[in-house]
Amino acid sequence: MRVGDRVYPGGCSSVLRAGASLSARTDRQRRAADFAWASARPGESLTVLGIPESELTPKIRTALDRLIRDVQRLRLDLDRAKERALRWETLADQDALTPGLNRRAFIRELSRMLAFAERYEAPSSLVYFDVDEMKQINDRFGHAAGDAALRHVATILVEKVRRFDVVGRLGGDEFAVILAQVGSEGALAKARSLAEAIESRPAAWNGCGLDVRVTFGVHTFSGRERVDEALHAADRAMYKQKKAPKSPRAAA
Repeated sequence: MRVGDRVYPGGCSSVLRAGASLSARTDRQRRAADFAWASARPGESLTVLGIPESELTPKIRTALDRLIRDVQRLRLDLDRAKERALRWETLADQDALTPGLNRRAFIRELSRMLAFAERYEAPSSLVYFDVDEMKQINDRFGHAAGDAALRHVATILVEKVRRFDVVGRLGGDEFAVILAQVGSEGALAKARSLAEAIESRPAAWNGCGLDVRVTFGVHTFSGRERVDEALHAADRAMYKQKKAPKSPRAAA
């Protein structure tokens, strides 16, 4: 999942789509129930409740109508409460600056993916991105420009991965992507294409474009390691590449 849709084979785009689907589904159910009650004859509807038509006095009919309206109102209130809870969950998982998961939510999704990989013996990959020369961007253009560069990176990552992959900001200028059920070779190729997409399109800021470059490292996991071990392995691969800029553009 992105915010990289939820596993969110996720993240966060699946969360929004899930909320829209829930709302549409409950609306359809509510309209169907209203139509069924309005179109049925009183005797037919109330016979289901075990009340003979002969006993349907005006007071009973009025009381039943009021009861049904109360039930419908409670259902609507419950649907709204569920939608609010889903919106709050989305906000709690969303990074404050960029269109991706925050670190806490990303760690949770990585933990789930590690368990999935171990259970089904389906390796997945973690790509660790670091924005190059962020300090120089902040010092030269200001922190607003740095924020624009970070949003640029996250936006490209979210746009270019599958809906069930996960994109998150781990903190500062560091991002990570979980490529669900993708081995090392496929992850390396995807990481390269993501880096190229980020660098081929300048970040928009203050009416001009900022050139943004990233360094990445790839770690393919089988689920037998812990979350911190997987993150450290991907970070170490990224750092190795950053220290050797003239070597082939990737580390795995």
